[in-house]
Amino acid sequence: MKGAQIVVGALQGRPAAVRLLDGALVDLLVAPPDDVPLPEAIYRAQAERPLKGLGGVFVSWPGGRGFLRDAKGIRPGERFLVQVTGFSEPGKAVPVTRRILFKSRYCIVSPGAPGLNISRSIRDEARRDTLQLLAHEAGLPDGSGAILRSAAETAQDAEIAADLAATSETALAVTADNGTAPELLLDGPDPATLAWRDWTDADDLIEGDAAFAELDLLDRIEALRMPDVPLAGGAGLVIEPTRALIAVDVNTGPDGSPAAGLKANIAAARALPTALRLRGLGGQITVDFAPAPKKDRRQVETALRAAFRTDLVDTTLVGWTPLGHFELQRKRERFPLAEALR
Repeated sequence: MKGAQIVVGALQGRPAAVRLLDGALVDLLVAPPDDVPLPEAIYRAQAERPLKGLGGVFVSWPGGRGFLRDAKGIRPGERFLVQVTGFSEPGKAVPVTRRILFKSRYCIVSPGAPGLNISRSIRDEARRDTLQLLAHEAGLPDGSGAILRSAAETAQDAEIAADLAATSETALAVTADNGTAPELLLDGPDPATLAWRDWTDADDLIEGDAAFAELDLLDRIEALRMPDVPLAGGAGLVIEPTRALIAVDVNTGPDGSPAAGLKANIAAARALPTALRLRGLGGQITVDFAPAPKKDRRQVETALRAAFRTDLVDTTLVGWTPLGHFELQRKRERFPLAEALR
């Protein structure tokens, strides 16, 4: 099976989407339980009392609670719109922001943040000029800006204009809300919508629950619930989520050569983004690489940066600790697979 395919259906009753590249499983989205707020969901929320010393404030809506980091000028009881920015850590409030974005396949509309921007990956100047003109003619809501995403480079102009118009209409309808009671105004995207929006290189779309079994995906997805990730030459990763962080251990396997540590570490660095993405893991991540000379660290870090450069989930490479571990901070944009498919 060559090229990129998207499979959309349900796994254990949960909406799901899979991305395949030349037959390999490279991305997986599974919807969380129905009572979990989805990233990008927009609520009319009510502020609670600001937390002195933390600079933030808890906000609430029916059946849920969020934490807003910037509480400057907010009064207890005040009501305003917030957007969920990720999944919460266990036992903690959902992270939210007042900087609301409306994302679609070809564009992002930003109320309250005027200006037009084109994805830096689009380098053809003539195409950038055309996209600028399309955005100017789109009739964005007053005070709003727009970003044209990389998928706009090869899309038809009419499709981009329609996407801009529809996204702007949604943004205007939500931000012009005149209600008063806390409530959900716009839910976050489900796996099928995210697949259509973000996996724009697909050659084929396969729909139906039975497709997961027909394409031999069920066993591969079940294997993602195990901690082991095999690498070439018998090396491997062991990924173990804990309450505080994600611990990753790199093993060289049976290779006892002097270069075994470096080979395993580079292979682990290249495999890590996909391994985390497929398992829906985020937060603080600590990697215990296989023993290797300190002089090899630069090569490992270079491999890590190259591997995460194209990853869809925002990840910060923090660096080496005094004990020789490598730390990363990854946005919680995905719901953990092990919890979604319990």
